Amino acid sequence: MNKVDPIRDKSLIEEIKTELLKDNYRNYLLFVLGINTGLRIGDILKLKVQDVRNKIHIILKEQKTGKTKKFFINSVLREALDRYIKNMYDHEYLFQSRNGTNQPLSRSQAYRVLNKAGETVGLDNIGCHSTRKTFGYHHYKQYKDVALLQELFNHSAPSITLDYIGINQDVMDNSMKNFSL
Repeated sequence: MNKVDPIRDKSLIEEIKTELLKDNYRNYLLFVLGINTGLRIGDILKLKVQDVRNKIHIILKEQKTGKTKKFFINSVLREALDRYIKNMYDHEYLFQSRNGTNQPLSRSQAYRVLNKAGETVGLDNIGCHSTRKTFGYHHYKQYKDVALLQELFNHSAPSITLDYIGINQDVMDNSMKNFSL
């Protein structure tokens, strides 16, 4: 499996949103939900309308850890969700496959959607975890609270969190920019 990166440039995030909207609103919302919650793609794809309709938090049992977590729905995400689910039933999957009736989008299709949008705006190494890493990267840049981010991600150590979101690499790269012998 290839290592994917966070999207560090906010203007590229907006370009990806625009590209995804050209395709369809489902794909746009998949990206927006991922970058605004930091949820793993496997947990996102299992969400149903009832998990988000008229809710303040997304509450779920994480597939990977088995732990129950609450993820706040911010105003940007709330608006996007309300627009999307307006004519949907509570029992429907939020991100439905076009194959079958009320089947969740597959992880491989989610990867294709995100990777294609990334490539369209000139980014390599974009995949399913890019949304989670992008959330973490920008959350860290705004709040500089690695302990909080570590808790949000259920990581065992701050160093794992910093490496996961690409901060360690940024620090190493910046230290080398003006270094020469």
